[in-house]
Amino acid sequence: MFLCIHVYVFVLLSCTGSGKTTLLDAVSGRIGNCGTLTGEVFVNGMNLKREEYQDCFSYVLQLLTVEETLTYTAQLALRKLSSAAIKKKLSLSHVSHSVIGGRVFPGISGGERRRVSIASQLLQDPRVILLDEPTTGLDSMTANQIVELLAKLARRNLDFTSVDTRSSEREAATFSRMHEITSSYQRSPIYQCMLGKLEQSLQRVDKPAIPYKSKESPSGAAKLAVLFRRTLRNLSRDRMGVLMRLSQNLIYGLFVAFFVMHLDMDVSKGAVQDRIGIIYQSIGASPYTGMLNAVALFPALRAISDQESQDGLYSKWQMFLAYIFHILPFSILSVFIFTSFLYWTVGMHPDTLRFLCYSAVVLVPHIIGELLTVVLLGVVQNPHMVNSGVALLNIAGIMVGSGFLRSTLQMPVVFQWLSYLTFQKYSCELLIVTEFYGLDFTCNASKPLLPGACMITQGSQIIDEGYPGALSRYTLDFVLLYSFLPALLLLGVISFKIRDKLIRH
Repeated sequence: MFLCIHVYVFVLLSCTGSGKTTLLDAVSGRIGNCGTLTGEVFVNGMNLKREEYQDCFSYVLQLLTVEETLTYTAQLALRKLSSAAIKKKLSLSHVSHSVIGGRVFPGISGGERRRVSIASQLLQDPRVILLDEPTTGLDSMTANQIVELLAKLARRNLDFTSVDTRSSEREAATFSRMHEITSSYQRSPIYQCMLGKLEQSLQRVDKPAIPYKSKESPSGAAKLAVLFRRTLRNLSRDRMGVLMRLSQNLIYGLFVAFFVMHLDMDVSKGAVQDRIGIIYQSIGASPYTGMLNAVALFPALRAISDQESQDGLYSKWQMFLAYIFHILPFSILSVFIFTSFLYWTVGMHPDTLRFLCYSAVVLVPHIIGELLTVVLLGVVQNPHMVNSGVALLNIAGIMVGSGFLRSTLQMPVVFQWLSYLTFQKYSCELLIVTEFYGLDFTCNASKPLLPGACMITQGSQIIDEGYPGALSRYTLDFVLLYSFLPALLLLGVISFKIRDKLIRH
């Protein structure tokens, strides 16, 4: 295909499925290397490199308001804010504080939403804007307003290329007329003159500079701060999402507390077994609540990140870090509510310092559950596969690392070594020491028991028999447990860098 665009507004007309969108994807640098892509793109007579497409063209294809969307986009794209001027230019000032909305939540109208999409691209100060079906799904009046808006912007030194597939009852006649027009044009002197001008442009020595987008981009840290504020603002408007984040662990704690009621000190009444059961539930269940949050919320943010990173606003790993940082306060508060209720309600070791240690240990599996899920969502597109994978990894970790199903000392050597790679090993050792160290048990059986049923009289016996040396490793276990968090953060950055390359190529 040969195209020479030297007008302000250029409309690409063709049949459905003929490749109009694919052409715009190729020109804007959004098409990958999975197939064969040949051809060249010239701007002002200069041949653009493929990696420069994104720097020259903008492509117009969420619970934030219009003002927030444009402000955050401006902060990501430019050092100097210009969203107010853009809103005025596109007649969006009257809906500045309205939520954009989507399929679930109502918001601004379809035409206004289309204007916001165009405004987001104008903030990057591009010379050329490509629009894929900008009037599809709009009524005739709104579509006409969008076209008039584009024409007005084009007269202000912007070039527009648009794909439009609006249906017509006379589609066959229209196609025939278009074919006649194109044939006549190719036979006209104007076409030959245009070819001559193109050749002259290629032969010029003093070619005009390529009109790249504004290069006044903020630093990586500034972009991360903007993404953090935007993600936090988005979540704060989702009241149900915030409520679920804070209450999931507590609801689970209610079930555990109702089942256990109160811990006894009598061995014959399950004093040891009940405590081990609570430790098992605290470590084994907390990753699942984090996983469910990530599977429910992150895929939508990932889709937005894929689009905005292709526009060159930021890298995908920056969105990953912003998401993780914004969930930390909610995770800490959620776990603290859960541990405060469960620890004191069922009557675990009555010591404030031990309660804080218990809370600090339970926090890590909860964060790891969500963090690991997000890391895998970076390279696996299907959230259901990630959901199943994280669940299986958690089950395997609790079986190998906890020592509850089978004593670690009695496992094959291979599994003993594998247990060191699980956060469950260090979590369970820490909670066993935190709860059992210094406890004295009684054995007041109201009925005859089997011989040896009352052999355990001190909590230190549980530690020495099941987890020898755990008391001396207490501080080291804490360090090793928390080292999983920066390790997964690093793995997540690598994961989203890989995703960035996969989508680009």
